[in-house]
Amino acid sequence: MKIVVIGGTGLIGSKLVTMLREHGHEAVPASPKTGVNTITGEGLAEALAGASVVVDVANAPSWEDEAVLEFFKTSTRNLLAAEAAAGVGHHVALSIVGTDRLPENGYFRAKLAQEKLIEESSIPFSIVHATQFFEFVKGIADSAADGDTVRMAPVLFQPMAGDEVAQALFRVSVGSPVNGRVEIAGPEQLRMDEFFRNALAALADPREVVTDPHARYFGSELDERSLVPDDGALLGEITYADWLARTGSGR
Repeated sequence: MKIVVIGGTGLIGSKLVTMLREHGHEAVPASPKTGVNTITGEGLAEALAGASVVVDVANAPSWEDEAVLEFFKTSTRNLLAAEAAAGVGHHVALSIVGTDRLPENGYFRAKLAQEKLIEESSIPFSIVHATQFFEFVKGIADSAADGDTVRMAPVLFQPMAGDEVAQALFRVSVGSPVNGRVEIAGPEQLRMDEFFRNALAALADPREVVTDPHARYFGSELDERSLVPDDGALLGEITYADWLARTGSGR
């Protein structure tokens, strides 16, 4: 099949393109780097010609509330219109576990708006809800830092490896549309404060992790299950310790 990966030159997209090609599919990485822009429409019709599936893993260049909302709404509208014109039969989108649980979070609101556009379109779809990636652990800690202190809530946290996000997207993209959501997460469900205490130690990061029930996650106060999937999620096998050993990130 010809499968176009929007955001195909990024962290998850590039892994997915490699997997698809290894299994004999024609995988096309589409991003501004390859001359395809879902905001302006540049190169979109040409990239989608003859495609059976489109996988959207693109991310917004700005996470400011209005900018990120405008990005996902404009990009998704343009993409769905181009897919309808090209006769694409399956739209796959990567989103986040808990998009409907944190309405005060601008990024989650933007992803929820994206999902609504997909659900209301005429194109069969699958939305993959993933938990946070191991690759973003340091960035999450940085966002919660105040000098040498990192404040984290003692809520459930179940991050996963980017490789296993790509593997889940591969399975969904070569399968039939589910016309709904698929949840994926890491193998270990931990307390967020404890996870980051151990993770920063493994990274030789000297900052102190302080447990704070009211600590905010990118501006949002969390409930016990804000960031973890419901029962029935597809779980990966790679633990954070495994990932550190494989990537050498803890050295």
